[in-house]
Amino acid sequence: MSRSARRRTVTRPAPALLAPLAAVALVMAFAVPTQAAPARDGRAEAPAPQAKAAPALPAFYTPPSPLPAGAPGDVIRTEPVAVSGLHGTLQRVMYHSRSIKGVDIAVTGYIATPTTPAPAEGYPVVSWAHGTTGIADECAPSLDGNDATNFNALLDEGWLVVATDYEGLGTPGRHPYIVGDSEARGVIDIVRAARLLPDTHASTDYVVWGHSQGGHAAMFSLHIADAWAPELHLKGVVAGAPPSQLNLVYDYLVSSPYRYYLLMVGAAINAAYGDTDAPLGDILNANGIKKIDLVDQGCTGFLGEQTSGVSVQDLMKKQADGTYNPYSNATWGPLIKAQDPQSFTSSASEPLLIIHGGNDEQIPTVSSELLAGQLCATGQHVQRWVYPGQSHAGVIGPSFADMTTWMSARFAGEPDDAQIPTGQTDIDNTVCASGKMVPVSDPSSPDTTVPETTVPDAVPATPSDAVPAYAVPGSPSFTG
Repeated sequence: MSRSARRRTVTRPAPALLAPLAAVALVMAFAVPTQAAPARDGRAEAPAPQAKAAPALPAFYTPPSPLPAGAPGDVIRTEPVAVSGLHGTLQRVMYHSRSIKGVDIAVTGYIATPTTPAPAEGYPVVSWAHGTTGIADECAPSLDGNDATNFNALLDEGWLVVATDYEGLGTPGRHPYIVGDSEARGVIDIVRAARLLPDTHASTDYVVWGHSQGGHAAMFSLHIADAWAPELHLKGVVAGAPPSQLNLVYDYLVSSPYRYYLLMVGAAINAAYGDTDAPLGDILNANGIKKIDLVDQGCTGFLGEQTSGVSVQDLMKKQADGTYNPYSNATWGPLIKAQDPQSFTSSASEPLLIIHGGNDEQIPTVSSELLAGQLCATGQHVQRWVYPGQSHAGVIGPSFADMTTWMSARFAGEPDDAQIPTGQTDIDNTVCASGKMVPVSDPSSPDTTVPETTVPDAVPATPSDAVPAYAVPGSPSFTG
Protein backbone atom coordinates (compact mmCIF):
# COMPACT_ATOMS: atom_id res chain seq x y z
CA MET A 1 0.00 0.00 0.00
CA SER A 2 1.36 3.42 -0.87
CA ARG A 3 2.20 5.91 1.83
CA SER A 4 -0.49 8.34 0.66
CA ALA A 5 -3.11 5.58 0.62
CA ARG A 6 -2.26 4.53 4.13
CA ARG A 7 -2.66 8.07 5.33
CA ARG A 8 -6.21 8.17 4.08
CA THR A 9 -7.18 5.43 6.51
CA VAL A 10 -5.82 6.82 9.73
CA THR A 11 -8.08 8.58 12.18
CA ARG A 12 -7.84 12.07 13.56
CA PRO A 13 -6.16 12.04 16.96
CA ALA A 14 -7.97 13.29 20.01
CA PRO A 15 -6.88 16.83 20.89
CA ALA A 16 -5.57 15.58 24.24
CA LEU A 17 -3.12 13.32 22.43
CA LEU A 18 -1.56 16.21 20.56
CA ALA A 19 -0.65 17.97 23.73
CA PRO A 20 2.99 19.06 23.70
CA LEU A 21 2.40 22.64 24.74
CA ALA A 22 5.02 24.97 26.08
CA ALA A 23 8.68 24.07 26.04
CA VAL A 24 9.99 27.54 26.23
CA ALA A 25 11.45 26.36 29.41
CA LEU A 26 14.24 28.65 30.39
CA VAL A 27 12.62 31.97 29.89
CA MET A 28 9.09 31.05 30.60
CA ALA A 29 10.13 30.06 34.05
CA PHE A 30 12.05 33.13 34.88
CA ALA A 31 9.48 35.77 34.15
CA VAL A 32 6.17 35.19 35.79
CA PRO A 33 5.19 37.85 38.29
CA THR A 34 1.56 37.35 39.30
CA GLN A 35 -0.73 38.51 42.05
CA ALA A 36 -0.73 36.58 45.32
CA ALA A 37 -2.27 37.15 48.73
CA PRO A 38 -0.40 39.88 50.66
CA ALA A 39 1.54 38.73 53.71
CA ARG A 40 1.78 40.60 56.99
CA ASP A 41 5.00 42.31 55.89
CA GLY A 42 3.36 43.50 52.66
CA ARG A 43 5.10 40.94 50.43
CA ALA A 44 3.26 38.26 48.50
CA GLU A 45 3.13 35.05 50.46
CA ALA A 46 3.41 31.84 48.47
CA PRO A 47 1.41 28.80 49.50
CA ALA A 48 3.36 26.13 51.30
CA PRO A 49 4.26 23.17 49.11
CA GLN A 50 2.39 19.97 49.78
CA ALA A 51 4.98 17.22 49.84
CA LYS A 52 3.95 13.88 48.46
CA ALA A 53 5.68 10.56 48.31
CA ALA A 54 7.01 9.60 44.90
CA PRO A 55 5.32 6.49 43.52
CA ALA A 56 7.36 3.32 43.38
CA LEU A 57 8.64 2.61 39.90
CA PRO A 58 8.92 -0.89 38.44
CA ALA A 59 12.17 -2.67 39.23
CA PHE A 60 13.19 -2.31 35.59
CA TYR A 61 14.08 1.36 36.19
CA THR A 62 16.60 0.65 38.98
CA PRO A 63 20.04 0.27 37.39
CA PRO A 64 22.46 -2.38 38.65
CA SER A 65 24.57 -1.16 41.55
CA PRO A 66 27.34 -0.61 40.89
CA LEU A 67 26.59 0.21 37.27
CA PRO A 68 28.77 -2.03 35.09
CA ALA A 69 31.03 -0.15 32.71
CA GLY A 70 29.70 0.36 29.23
CA ALA A 71 30.11 2.56 26.18
CA PRO A 72 27.32 4.97 25.19
CA GLY A 73 24.50 2.89 23.71
CA ASP A 74 25.53 -0.40 25.32
CA VAL A 75 22.40 -2.20 26.50
CA ILE A 76 21.94 -2.85 30.20
CA ARG A 77 18.59 -4.62 30.02
CA THR A 78 15.41 -4.91 27.99
CA GLU A 79 11.89 -6.20 28.59
CA PRO A 80 8.98 -6.78 26.20
CA VAL A 81 5.86 -4.61 26.52
CA ALA A 82 2.51 -6.00 25.38
CA VAL A 83 0.50 -3.32 23.55
CA SER A 84 -2.79 -4.12 21.84
CA GLY A 85 -3.16 -2.63 18.39
CA LEU A 86 0.51 -1.80 17.84
CA HIS A 87 1.70 -2.40 14.28
CA GLY A 88 4.84 -4.00 15.58
CA THR A 89 6.51 -5.07 18.82
CA LEU A 90 7.54 -2.89 21.74
CA GLN A 91 10.28 -3.24 24.30
CA ARG A 92 11.66 -1.09 27.05
CA VAL A 93 15.39 -0.63 27.08
CA MET A 94 17.94 0.63 29.59
CA TYR A 95 21.22 1.71 28.04
CA HIS A 96 24.45 3.50 28.84
CA SER A 97 24.92 7.18 28.09
CA ARG A 98 27.10 9.99 29.44
CA SER A 99 26.26 13.05 31.51
CA ILE A 100 27.73 16.35 30.38
CA LYS A 101 30.31 15.85 33.13
CA GLY A 102 31.37 12.60 31.45
CA VAL A 103 29.83 10.27 34.03
CA ASP A 104 28.57 6.88 32.85
CA ILE A 105 24.81 6.85 33.43
CA ALA A 106 21.81 4.61 32.75
CA VAL A 107 19.00 5.99 30.56
CA THR A 108 15.71 4.33 29.66
CA GLY A 109 13.31 4.49 26.73
CA TYR A 110 11.56 2.18 24.35
CA ILE A 111 11.90 0.71 20.90
CA ALA A 112 9.03 -0.05 18.52
CA THR A 113 9.83 -2.49 15.70
CA PRO A 114 7.63 -2.82 12.58
CA THR A 115 5.89 -6.08 11.70
CA THR A 116 7.07 -5.83 8.09
CA PRO A 117 10.28 -7.69 7.25
CA ALA A 118 13.45 -5.67 7.65
CA PRO A 119 15.35 -4.57 4.54
CA ALA A 120 18.76 -6.15 4.02
CA GLU A 121 20.42 -3.05 5.45
CA GLY A 122 18.01 -2.89 8.40
CA TYR A 123 15.10 -0.65 9.28
CA PRO A 124 15.63 3.10 8.97
CA VAL A 125 15.35 4.59 12.45
CA VAL A 126 13.30 7.56 13.66
CA SER A 127 14.49 8.78 17.05
CA TRP A 128 11.60 10.62 18.67
CA ALA A 129 12.47 13.34 21.20
CA HIS A 130 9.53 13.91 23.53
CA GLY A 131 8.15 17.14 24.92
CA THR A 132 8.07 18.33 28.51
CA THR A 133 6.63 15.97 31.11
CA GLY A 134 8.40 17.16 34.24
CA ILE A 135 11.54 16.25 36.15
CA ALA A 136 10.27 13.60 38.59
CA ASP A 137 10.99 9.97 37.78
CA GLU A 138 7.28 9.20 37.42
CA CYS A 139 7.24 11.51 34.37
CA ALA A 140 9.24 9.05 32.24
CA PRO A 141 7.16 8.40 29.09
CA SER A 142 8.25 4.78 28.74
CA LEU A 143 6.43 3.85 31.97
CA ASP A 144 3.25 3.46 29.91
CA GLY A 145 3.64 1.81 26.53
CA ASN A 146 -0.03 1.93 25.53
CA ASP A 147 0.27 5.19 23.63
CA ALA A 148 2.95 3.64 21.44
CA THR A 149 0.12 2.72 19.05
CA ASN A 150 0.35 6.33 18.00
CA PHE A 151 3.66 5.41 16.35
CA ASN A 152 1.73 3.17 13.95
CA ALA A 153 1.89 5.71 11.13
CA LEU A 154 5.69 5.63 11.34
CA LEU A 155 5.86 1.86 11.75
CA ASP A 156 3.69 1.50 8.64
CA GLU A 157 6.43 3.31 6.73
CA GLY A 158 8.74 0.44 7.64
CA TRP A 159 10.66 2.58 10.14
CA LEU A 160 11.94 1.54 13.54
CA VAL A 161 10.98 4.06 16.23
CA VAL A 162 13.13 4.69 19.28
CA ALA A 163 12.08 7.06 22.06
CA THR A 164 14.38 8.05 24.90
CA ASP A 165 13.13 9.17 28.30
CA TYR A 166 16.21 11.44 28.54
CA GLU A 167 18.72 11.41 31.37
CA GLY A 168 17.20 11.33 34.85
CA LEU A 169 13.59 10.50 33.95
CA GLY A 170 12.86 7.14 35.55
CA THR A 171 16.51 6.62 36.45
CA PRO A 172 18.67 8.07 39.28
CA GLY A 173 19.49 11.75 39.29
CA ARG A 174 17.46 14.81 38.33
CA HIS A 175 16.52 15.24 34.70
CA PRO A 176 18.70 18.02 33.18
CA TYR A 177 15.71 19.68 31.54
CA ILE A 178 16.62 21.81 28.47
CA VAL A 179 20.30 21.00 28.84
CA GLY A 180 20.97 20.45 25.16
CA ASP A 181 23.90 18.04 25.11
CA SER A 182 22.28 15.82 27.73
CA GLU A 183 19.08 15.58 25.71
CA ALA A 184 20.93 14.91 22.47
CA ARG A 185 23.10 12.16 23.91
CA GLY A 186 19.99 10.33 25.11
CA VAL A 187 18.37 10.73 21.68
CA ILE A 188 21.41 9.41 19.80
CA ASP A 189 22.55 6.69 22.20
CA ILE A 190 19.20 4.90 22.04
CA VAL A 191 19.80 4.49 18.29
CA ARG A 192 23.08 2.80 19.19
CA ALA A 193 21.21 0.60 21.67
CA ALA A 194 18.74 -0.46 18.97
CA ARG A 195 21.65 -1.41 16.72
CA LEU A 196 22.98 -3.76 19.41
CA LEU A 197 19.74 -5.67 19.87
CA PRO A 198 19.57 -8.63 17.47
CA ASP A 199 15.78 -8.63 17.10
CA THR A 200 15.37 -4.98 16.06
CA HIS A 201 17.39 -5.05 12.81
CA ALA A 202 18.16 -1.32 13.00
CA SER A 203 20.21 0.25 10.24
CA THR A 204 22.81 2.95 10.76
CA ASP A 205 20.55 5.50 9.04
CA TYR A 206 18.41 7.61 11.34
CA VAL A 207 16.39 10.79 11.49
CA VAL A 208 15.68 12.77 14.67
CA TRP A 209 12.26 14.29 15.16
CA GLY A 210 11.08 16.23 18.18
CA HIS A 211 8.62 18.94 19.13
CA SER A 212 9.02 21.76 21.67
CA GLN A 213 11.44 20.43 24.30
CA GLY A 214 11.92 17.63 21.80
CA GLY A 215 12.57 20.22 19.08
CA HIS A 216 15.29 21.61 21.31
CA ALA A 217 16.72 18.11 21.76
CA ALA A 218 16.58 17.62 17.98
CA MET A 219 18.54 20.81 17.39
CA PHE A 220 21.31 19.68 19.72
CA SER A 221 21.27 16.20 18.18
CA LEU A 222 22.03 17.85 14.84
CA HIS A 223 24.80 19.83 16.51
CA ILE A 224 26.66 16.90 18.10
CA ALA A 225 25.70 13.85 15.99
CA ASP A 226 28.75 13.59 13.75
CA ALA A 227 31.20 13.91 16.62
CA TRP A 228 29.22 11.94 19.20
CA ALA A 229 28.28 8.94 17.02
CA PRO A 230 30.35 8.96 13.82
CA GLU A 231 29.49 5.31 13.17
CA LEU A 232 25.82 6.24 12.66
CA HIS A 233 24.45 8.13 9.67
CA LEU A 234 22.16 11.00 10.57
CA LYS A 235 20.07 11.75 7.48
CA GLY A 236 18.25 14.84 8.74
CA VAL A 237 16.51 16.51 11.66
CA VAL A 238 12.94 17.78 12.07
CA ALA A 239 12.61 20.30 14.90
CA GLY A 240 9.11 21.43 15.79
CA ALA A 241 8.83 24.79 17.57
CA PRO A 242 12.34 24.57 19.02
CA PRO A 243 12.99 26.94 21.95
CA SER A 244 15.64 29.53 21.14
CA GLN A 245 16.38 33.24 21.58
CA LEU A 246 16.43 32.56 25.29
CA ASN A 247 17.82 36.02 25.97
CA LEU A 248 14.73 37.66 24.44
CA VAL A 249 11.69 35.64 25.42
CA TYR A 250 11.77 36.90 29.00
CA ASP A 251 9.75 39.98 28.10
CA TYR A 252 7.42 38.05 25.80
CA LEU A 253 6.46 35.62 28.55
CA VAL A 254 6.44 37.96 31.52
CA SER A 255 2.79 37.14 32.27
CA SER A 256 3.00 33.41 31.55
CA PRO A 257 1.15 31.14 34.00
CA TYR A 258 3.83 28.43 33.83
CA ARG A 259 5.53 29.46 37.08
CA TYR A 260 6.76 25.99 37.88
CA TYR A 261 9.34 26.17 35.08
CA LEU A 262 11.22 28.47 37.43
CA LEU A 263 11.97 25.55 39.71
CA MET A 264 12.38 23.03 36.89
CA VAL A 265 15.08 24.93 35.05
CA GLY A 266 16.96 25.97 38.17
CA ALA A 267 16.96 22.40 39.43
CA ALA A 268 17.86 21.00 36.00
CA ILE A 269 20.86 23.20 35.22
CA ASN A 270 22.11 22.77 38.77
CA ALA A 271 21.77 18.99 38.38
CA ALA A 272 23.74 19.05 35.13
CA TYR A 273 26.57 21.38 36.15
CA GLY A 274 26.71 20.90 39.93
CA ASP A 275 26.67 23.23 42.91
CA THR A 276 30.06 24.76 42.12
CA ASP A 277 29.40 25.70 38.50
CA ALA A 278 25.65 26.40 38.91
CA PRO A 279 25.01 27.51 42.51
CA LEU A 280 21.29 27.80 43.18
CA GLY A 281 21.95 30.56 45.69
CA ASP A 282 22.93 32.87 42.82
CA ILE A 283 19.41 32.86 41.38
CA LEU A 284 17.03 31.58 44.07
CA ASN A 285 16.24 33.16 47.41
CA ALA A 286 15.83 31.05 50.55
CA ASN A 287 12.17 30.43 49.78
CA GLY A 288 12.99 29.27 46.26
CA ILE A 289 15.66 26.90 47.49
CA LYS A 290 13.21 25.49 50.03
CA LYS A 291 10.69 24.76 47.28
CA ILE A 292 13.13 23.25 44.78
CA ASP A 293 12.33 19.71 45.90
CA LEU A 294 8.84 20.08 44.47
CA VAL A 295 10.27 19.14 41.08
CA ASP A 296 10.97 15.62 42.36
CA GLN A 297 7.44 15.09 43.68
CA GLY A 298 5.28 15.25 40.57
CA CYS A 299 4.93 16.08 36.89
CA THR A 300 3.98 19.40 35.35
CA GLY A 301 0.35 19.36 36.49
CA PHE A 302 1.40 18.90 40.11
CA LEU A 303 4.00 21.64 39.87
CA GLY A 304 1.44 24.01 38.37
CA GLU A 305 -0.90 23.40 41.29
CA GLN A 306 1.82 23.80 43.90
CA THR A 307 3.11 27.10 42.50
CA SER A 308 -0.25 28.71 41.84
CA GLY A 309 -0.14 32.27 43.12
CA VAL A 310 3.65 32.30 43.48
CA SER A 311 5.37 35.31 41.97
CA VAL A 312 8.89 35.47 40.60
CA GLN A 313 9.86 37.72 43.52
CA ASP A 314 8.81 34.99 45.94
CA LEU A 315 11.41 32.61 44.59
CA MET A 316 14.10 34.47 42.69
CA LYS A 317 17.01 36.60 43.80
CA LYS A 318 17.19 40.11 42.35
CA GLN A 319 20.15 40.52 40.02
CA ALA A 320 22.54 43.43 39.68
CA ASP A 321 20.51 44.90 36.81
CA GLY A 322 17.42 45.11 39.03
CA THR A 323 15.58 42.24 37.34
CA TYR A 324 14.92 38.70 38.50
CA ASN A 325 16.16 37.25 35.22
CA PRO A 326 18.92 34.63 35.77
CA TYR A 327 20.18 35.36 32.25
CA SER A 328 21.67 38.57 33.64
CA ASN A 329 23.57 36.66 36.33
CA ALA A 330 27.28 36.43 35.55
CA THR A 331 27.42 32.72 36.37
CA TRP A 332 24.06 31.53 35.10
CA GLY A 333 23.87 33.66 31.96
CA PRO A 334 26.58 31.71 30.09
CA LEU A 335 25.05 28.40 31.22
CA ILE A 336 21.67 29.39 29.81
CA LYS A 337 23.26 30.69 26.62
CA ALA A 338 24.96 27.32 26.16
CA GLN A 339 21.50 25.71 25.92
CA ASP A 340 20.39 28.03 23.11
CA PRO A 341 20.70 26.74 19.52
CA GLN A 342 21.17 30.32 18.35
CA SER A 343 24.68 30.04 19.82
CA PHE A 344 25.76 27.42 17.22
CA THR A 345 28.62 28.91 15.24
CA SER A 346 29.16 26.10 12.74
CA SER A 347 26.86 24.16 10.45
CA ALA A 348 26.10 20.46 10.37
CA SER A 349 26.38 18.57 7.10
CA GLU A 350 22.85 17.13 7.51
CA PRO A 351 19.71 19.09 6.54
CA LEU A 352 17.38 20.68 9.07
CA LEU A 353 13.62 21.21 8.79
CA ILE A 354 11.97 23.59 11.26
CA ILE A 355 8.18 23.41 11.76
CA HIS A 356 6.16 26.10 13.53
CA GLY A 357 2.54 27.09 14.00
CA GLY A 358 1.67 30.60 12.87
CA ASN A 359 -0.35 31.19 16.06
CA ASP A 360 1.98 29.46 18.51
CA GLU A 361 0.89 30.73 21.91
CA GLN A 362 3.90 29.37 23.78
CA ILE A 363 7.04 29.76 21.67
CA PRO A 364 6.93 32.93 19.56
CA THR A 365 6.85 32.09 15.86
CA VAL A 366 9.36 34.85 15.22
CA SER A 367 11.90 32.99 17.38
CA SER A 368 12.28 30.21 14.80
CA GLU A 369 12.46 32.84 12.05
CA LEU A 370 15.42 34.39 13.83
CA LEU A 371 16.92 30.98 14.53
CA ALA A 372 16.65 29.85 10.90
CA GLY A 373 18.36 33.05 9.77
CA GLN A 374 21.12 32.67 12.33
CA LEU A 375 21.81 29.06 11.36
CA CYS A 376 21.59 29.83 7.65
CA ALA A 377 24.32 32.43 8.10
CA THR A 378 26.64 29.68 9.43
CA GLY A 379 26.09 27.64 6.26
CA GLN A 380 23.48 25.28 7.68
CA HIS A 381 21.06 23.93 5.08
CA VAL A 382 17.72 24.69 6.70
CA GLN A 383 14.14 24.86 5.51
CA ARG A 384 11.31 26.33 7.63
CA TRP A 385 7.58 25.70 7.29
CA VAL A 386 5.08 27.87 9.16
CA TYR A 387 1.47 26.70 9.14
CA PRO A 388 -0.90 29.69 9.37
CA GLY A 389 -3.40 29.69 12.21
CA GLN A 390 -1.91 26.66 13.97
CA SER A 391 -1.12 26.67 17.66
CA HIS A 392 1.91 25.25 19.42
CA ALA A 393 0.44 21.75 19.68
CA GLY A 394 -2.03 22.10 16.82
CA VAL A 395 0.66 22.26 14.15
CA ILE A 396 1.66 18.61 14.63
CA GLY A 397 -1.35 17.10 12.88
CA PRO A 398 -1.44 19.32 9.76
CA SER A 399 2.32 19.02 9.28
CA PHE A 400 2.64 15.29 9.93
CA ALA A 401 2.21 14.04 6.35
CA ASP A 402 4.60 16.74 5.11
CA MET A 403 7.22 15.80 7.69
CA THR A 404 6.86 12.11 6.87
CA THR A 405 7.38 12.86 3.17
CA TRP A 406 10.48 14.89 4.03
CA MET A 407 11.88 12.12 6.24
CA SER A 408 11.14 9.50 3.60
CA ALA A 409 13.11 11.52 1.04
CA ARG A 410 16.05 11.70 3.43
CA PHE A 411 16.03 7.94 3.98
CA ALA A 412 15.80 7.38 0.23
CA GLY A 413 18.91 9.47 -0.33
CA GLU A 414 17.06 11.98 -2.49
CA PRO A 415 18.57 15.46 -2.92
CA ASP A 416 17.47 17.85 -0.21
CA ASP A 417 15.39 20.04 -2.47
CA ALA A 418 13.25 22.87 -1.20
CA GLN A 419 10.19 20.69 -0.70
CA ILE A 420 6.76 22.27 -1.11
CA PRO A 421 4.55 20.96 1.72
CA THR A 422 1.55 19.14 0.17
CA GLY A 423 1.44 21.80 -2.55
CA GLN A 424 -0.33 24.26 -0.22
CA THR A 425 0.34 27.84 -1.14
CA ASP A 426 -0.57 29.33 2.24
CA ILE A 427 2.35 27.73 4.10
CA ASP A 428 5.21 30.12 4.76
CA ASN A 429 7.97 28.04 3.18
CA THR A 430 11.50 29.43 3.27
CA VAL A 431 14.89 27.87 2.64
CA CYS A 432 18.50 28.92 3.13
CA ALA A 433 20.16 30.22 -0.04
CA SER A 434 23.41 32.16 -0.19
CA GLY A 435 23.37 32.74 3.56
CA LYS A 436 19.80 34.08 3.73
CA MET A 437 16.35 32.57 4.18
CA VAL A 438 14.28 33.12 1.02
CA PRO A 439 10.74 32.12 0.02
CA VAL A 440 10.57 28.87 -1.91
CA SER A 441 7.46 30.03 -3.75
CA ASP A 442 9.15 33.19 -5.05
CA PRO A 443 10.25 32.49 -8.65
CA SER A 444 12.73 35.34 -8.45
CA SER A 445 14.50 33.88 -5.41
CA PRO A 446 18.04 32.54 -5.76
CA ASP A 447 18.63 28.88 -6.55
CA THR A 448 17.71 26.97 -3.39
CA THR A 449 18.70 23.47 -4.39
CA VAL A 450 21.43 21.38 -2.86
CA PRO A 451 23.12 20.28 -5.06
CA GLU A 452 22.01 21.38 -8.57
CA THR A 453 18.45 20.11 -8.65
CA THR A 454 15.04 21.67 -9.06
CA VAL A 455 12.11 22.13 -6.74
CA PRO A 456 9.64 19.25 -7.30
CA ASP A 457 6.62 20.21 -9.39
CA ALA A 458 4.27 18.47 -6.98
CA VAL A 459 4.13 16.19 -3.96
CA PRO A 460 1.58 13.49 -3.24
CA ALA A 461 -1.79 15.00 -2.39
CA THR A 462 -3.11 14.48 1.13
CA PRO A 463 -6.81 14.89 1.93
CA SER A 464 -7.54 17.56 4.49
CA ASP A 465 -8.94 15.04 6.96
CA ALA A 466 -5.97 12.69 6.78
CA VAL A 467 -4.41 13.72 10.07
CA PRO A 468 -2.47 10.70 11.34
CA ALA A 469 -3.34 9.10 14.64
CA TYR A 470 -0.03 10.15 16.07
CA ALA A 471 0.67 11.40 19.54
CA VAL A 472 3.45 11.72 22.01
CA PRO A 473 3.60 8.44 23.92
CA GLY A 474 3.61 8.21 27.67
CA SER A 475 1.35 8.46 30.67
CA PRO A 476 2.23 11.94 31.99
CA SER A 477 0.76 15.01 30.33
CA PHE A 478 3.09 16.82 27.94
CA THR A 479 3.30 20.57 28.41
CA GLY A 480 6.12 21.45 26.04
